[in-house]
Amino acid sequence: MLSPAFVTRLRALLPPDAVLFEREDVVPFESDGLSAYRNTPDVVALPETEAQVAAVLRLCHAEQVAVVARGAGTGLAAGALPVDGAVLLVLAKLNRIKAIDPLARTAVVEPGVRNLAISEAAAPHGLYYAPDPSSQIACSIGGNVAENSGGVHCLKYGLTVHNVLKLRALTIAGEVLELGSDALDAPGYDLLALLTGSEGMLAVITEVTVKLLPRPERAQVVLAAFDDVARAGAAVGDIIAAGVIPAGLEMMDRLAIEAAEAFVHAGYPLAEALLLVEVDGVNEEVSDDIATVRQVLKAAGATEIRTAEDDAQRAKFWAGRKAAFPAVGRLAPDYYCMDGTIPRSQLPHVLTRIAAMSAEYGLAVANVFHAGDGNLHPLILFDANRPGELEKAETFGGRILELCVEVGGTITGEHGVGVEKIKQMCAQFASPELQRFHDVKAAFDPGRLLNPGKAVPELHRCAEWGAMHVSAGRLPHPELPRF
Repeated sequence: MLSPAFVTRLRALLPPDAVLFEREDVVPFESDGLSAYRNTPDVVALPETEAQVAAVLRLCHAEQVAVVARGAGTGLAAGALPVDGAVLLVLAKLNRIKAIDPLARTAVVEPGVRNLAISEAAAPHGLYYAPDPSSQIACSIGGNVAENSGGVHCLKYGLTVHNVLKLRALTIAGEVLELGSDALDAPGYDLLALLTGSEGMLAVITEVTVKLLPRPERAQVVLAAFDDVARAGAAVGDIIAAGVIPAGLEMMDRLAIEAAEAFVHAGYPLAEALLLVEVDGVNEEVSDDIATVRQVLKAAGATEIRTAEDDAQRAKFWAGRKAAFPAVGRLAPDYYCMDGTIPRSQLPHVLTRIAAMSAEYGLAVANVFHAGDGNLHPLILFDANRPGELEKAETFGGRILELCVEVGGTITGEHGVGVEKIKQMCAQFASPELQRFHDVKAAFDPGRLLNPGKAVPELHRCAEWGAMHVSAGRLPHPELPRF
């Protein structure tokens, strides 16, 4: 527990209502979007300015008190889970859009600005911010940077790291870091990319400069139904091989389709799998690409192909996909959302393996994912009120992540590692690689005060994990070191 003297000093740095410590005030911050992991924070700080953030960090550094930074709390890997004896530093009140430069096509924003609010502010200039996580109406840009978030249009326009030009951040000692430049490239180490996706372990972000893109002249989406999930997965690679780089290429299986249709009435056909393929650009380019996509889908065995006739129908097609996560929540009391990435060529194999594991564990899975870049989001359905089901779902989810590594992929695509996937870091990385992560952490945060216990496992934990997998005869990769 933090001492009353420390809390008193903290309260002196912030407005009277900006430090929460009574239980009824701090309980709402006990988890992020992954509510299976909960821990009530000792104290919550809600600064309103960068100067206040710096003051809090300097106090914590001087007193050797840990700090966990939190944005909107929509994360899905327990990356913002409170830590005992730490300050939960909530940046939601730093929510100002400082500047929009339509000529340079940039926006300067504070970390608490909602993702969608950037595009709304840029819309009068015919511009928008491309990364669009499904939670974009609520998630904040600071959290997007911390987790390197993506979205349905990341195949063509990239993840957060591809759309951020500059960062302003504070070290645990309260010192200012300014990384990146207005140019497309800068000399030296790419510290901008290092901080993007670092999950609050290296510094606290206080300002982000993002690039804006002009609205395309035309965007159109094709919906294709398949009677076989593996065939739909194979069609994803066929589209890319045909020379088309869609703005979005999403896939849903039967469970997800049924849930989304019942939830938003998007007009989806009932099928074993759906693909949503969006192309954008100038009018002539879109027409050519739509024709190519339709040909490829027909050749791949699609049982039904529809092309959105106008923007309203396009929005309706996407509404079902965007609402898939909450829609699936109607199918079971609880679900566990996974996040891993695989080579596109492995989609049919991995989906078949997930179906087999679903039968093995007796837990249904709804698959919703960014098929274009192989970013899977299997949703494991379970009932936490049944003894052992949560643990079974977690074990099942871990095996899915290990399968991703086995086929040459990675344990995360956009949700981060946090607490949820820390064991599977041992599947993906060997001891020397993990030690390098610790070395980078020490260079920024020698006292290991920023978001401790997250993302990068201690080497002894990987030794224990490896021993268990050896005894079970289930190491996820033939070249994985036996710790």
